[in-house]
Amino acid sequence: MRKPLPLLSSHPGGRSAMTCRYRCGDACFHEVPNTSDNEYVGEVVARALSRRSVLRAGAVVGAATAVSAGLGGAGAAPAAAAPSDAEQSARHRGKPAKGLRFTPVEPNTDDKVTVPEGYGQNVVIRWGEPILRGAPDFDPVRQSAKAQAGQFGYNNDFLTLLPLRSERGRQLLVANHEYTNENLMFAGYDPKKPTREQVEIAWAAHGLSVVAVAEDAGRHGRQGTGALRPVPRHHLNRRITATTPFQVTGPAAGSALLRTSADPDGRRVLGTLNNCAGGTTPWGTVLSGEENFNQYFAHADQVTDPERARTLKRYGMSGGASERQWERFDPRFDLTKEPNEVHRFGWVVEIDPYDPHSTPRKHTALGRFKHEAAQPRLTRDGRAVVYMGDDERFDYFYKFVSAKRMRRGNSADARRHNLSLLDEGTLYVARLSGDSPDDEFDGSGKLPDDGEFDGTGRWIPLVSGDRSHVPGMTAEEVYVFTRLAADKVGATKMDRPEDVEPSPRTGRVYVALTNNGDRGKAGKGAADEANPRNANKHGQVLEFAERGDGAPPASGRGVPPSPHFSWRLFLVCGDPDDPATYYGGFPKDQVSAISCPDNITFDDYGNLWLSTDGNALGTHDGLFGVATAGQRRGQVRQFLTVPKGAETCGPVVQDRRVLVAVQHPGELDGATAEKPASAWPDGPGQYVRPAVVAAWPRNGSRVGM
Repeated sequence: MRKPLPLLSSHPGGRSAMTCRYRCGDACFHEVPNTSDNEYVGEVVARALSRRSVLRAGAVVGAATAVSAGLGGAGAAPAAAAPSDAEQSARHRGKPAKGLRFTPVEPNTDDKVTVPEGYGQNVVIRWGEPILRGAPDFDPVRQSAKAQAGQFGYNNDFLTLLPLRSERGRQLLVANHEYTNENLMFAGYDPKKPTREQVEIAWAAHGLSVVAVAEDAGRHGRQGTGALRPVPRHHLNRRITATTPFQVTGPAAGSALLRTSADPDGRRVLGTLNNCAGGTTPWGTVLSGEENFNQYFAHADQVTDPERARTLKRYGMSGGASERQWERFDPRFDLTKEPNEVHRFGWVVEIDPYDPHSTPRKHTALGRFKHEAAQPRLTRDGRAVVYMGDDERFDYFYKFVSAKRMRRGNSADARRHNLSLLDEGTLYVARLSGDSPDDEFDGSGKLPDDGEFDGTGRWIPLVSGDRSHVPGMTAEEVYVFTRLAADKVGATKMDRPEDVEPSPRTGRVYVALTNNGDRGKAGKGAADEANPRNANKHGQVLEFAERGDGAPPASGRGVPPSPHFSWRLFLVCGDPDDPATYYGGFPKDQVSAISCPDNITFDDYGNLWLSTDGNALGTHDGLFGVATAGQRRGQVRQFLTVPKGAETCGPVVQDRRVLVAVQHPGELDGATAEKPASAWPDGPGQYVRPAVVAAWPRNGSRVGM
């Protein structure tokens, strides 16, 4: 029997004010950057033919009929004589789906990582652990920028494990580092007067870490447990920071909009900031999204040019000094001194983890916005499709389709070619329409009469190479000011699109929509079929199926008509006892409550795994698995919870282990380095340190079996 849940948090998304301050610059307390008047789903549907109307009329509309089939089967609208709740509950009892057969963790507020009964866990690596040759052990009272540049960075988010085929029992861990919280990093920190050393340590704690990890040896020297340990000084270990040189690639490279006094060619950027989720490419590289980069730049309020001020405001910049005051030590963070430096952040970056001497790239062809993630897949003819979310209230989700095809093999020529795949293609933004009358959506989250939140969508082309498809904007302007381009073409405003990932089994794509407390407020946009609740604290997960494999048909010059897709809400998150929640049609007395979905991944069985960011149900964030097909579709099961103040990030689900990034533990209001709000991971009297955790079945079996 599910225990009653605590009262909701009053803070947006359940996060502490400290987290909002340091992670995103209090984005939820600022005016929504998207003030465009483009249509919402509910406004589009009033004029669009509903899918049911098309079928009744007997019309043959290729996009509508094809995409209707794409999401048929399990989870379809219930028949008129639907079984009772008791009958539904009885019908669905029994074994959970393969991969999800563990005892769900109960919601809690414990200051530890809690895993299912029968599972072990270990801390793989913490902030400050040395990974490069010559780097010292972590010493909180003797921190330095030089030391941090050779140590594991702060606030790990995205994780991936890559094979090291020539080294038995070892893998390559890549983690990115979203942001720093100097208040918890430095004893005696004065936010009004940061020192140069503190600022340079923070620069070195941003970015990414590449570190080899090894399985713990079991009995008789065999690789036995699922525990992982770092391999310091491995030849592939690497740190990428806020001062590492990056190459700007793609059609906007060299643009006048990207040129600065330090880089008059507009092709070389120092560093990467606020990396959130990411992706692993089929050609063996890692992508990472630059998200809340706006908070690092100062003095937007002193910009007098109206057009520049408008673009800065659309990207969330309007204040004076920045929170961390980096502009005092490097003028590139002062918008009045280097107006174009801000345009050099907000991209998807790519690193080659197998070449520690390679120059990382920033891909302009994928557009500039608050990138949450970028997970590619291949079309049938070998082109890369990358799905991306823009993590802001009322912003959009996007797709990029490469012009070139991936080459198989690991030759130097193939690797060089594949590293250019994301430099040329077409960038799209999504427009959705529901298939139910808009008067059925009053903001309460009540299901429409057809039993599902669903409809069709269309990918609107924004730009292809040097050709803009947005009236009044050049191609370079579309790449650099992608949000404004999407405004102009009438993209659908969503409830914070974060991670967007395709299922490797079915090709269906899942979008984590974390929350939006402004939905339904006057002048902010009413509830609609894709975003059905006002003051949406808990978020939802959208599922869509492409027409074909998501790429436009081959053609000569120009861009063919935008492909279509069908969509439906897979989960409407929150307390299962709340009628305004929906768990894929599964009986809600048999699910774990989930709130604020963020990062997502898949296991080998096709189950979707979701980590949460700001659980607004009053308990700690966690990791959840949910079946996406069959009789168990929609059954959410909680796998773990994280400590006080922490967020669950970057899940990796392997056959015999699960990894999560425990980000910003102890980040609660009033906490400092001297007065921590958590004792994780090393106990009382020790610094609270973000870390990576592995969990595995103690009996040596597969996860969830």
